[in-house]
Amino acid sequence: MTVNNRPGVLNRITGLFTKRHYNIESITVGHTEIEGISRMTFVVNVEDERTAEQITKQLNKQIDVLKVNDITDQAIVARELALIKVAVNSTVRQEIYTLIEPFRASVVDVSRDSLVVQVTGEPEKIEALIDLLKPYGIKEVARTGTTAFTRGAQKNAVSYKTPFII
Repeated sequence: MTVNNRPGVLNRITGLFTKRHYNIESITVGHTEIEGISRMTFVVNVEDERTAEQITKQLNKQIDVLKVNDITDQAIVARELALIKVAVNSTVRQEIYTLIEPFRASVVDVSRDSLVVQVTGEPEKIEALIDLLKPYGIKEVARTGTTAFTRGAQKNAVSYKTPFII
């Protein structure tokens, strides 16, 4: 959704989800190409079409919400960023470098006892890398949540499955 970039907008919108007992899987918020306008991407698990329609209607009623698009079943570009701090020693350091290469991940920080790996991509790709790094000892993980928009010029054809992405 696009919203006016004003204090309290995110709080009001997440409050709406909380009051209605909808679980938000991820949220990303950032500036757009238009000054004063932000894009919010929510991934929300819903049970059925009626629930998804209800969420969309309630969001459209909110002050400072400019446009809500359900992009659940459209062709989209979706990405997430993760930073993963992995425990290392001299014997496994090169092994980690080799392991992350197929994921197009990179090492962004190195210390004597850890590496910080940066990876971007679809959530499934990030989960796969985390699973491969677990045996080495993950110290910390920080993830941004999914950000997405539709590919090219598409009509707003919508059907509802989980997760519901707006």
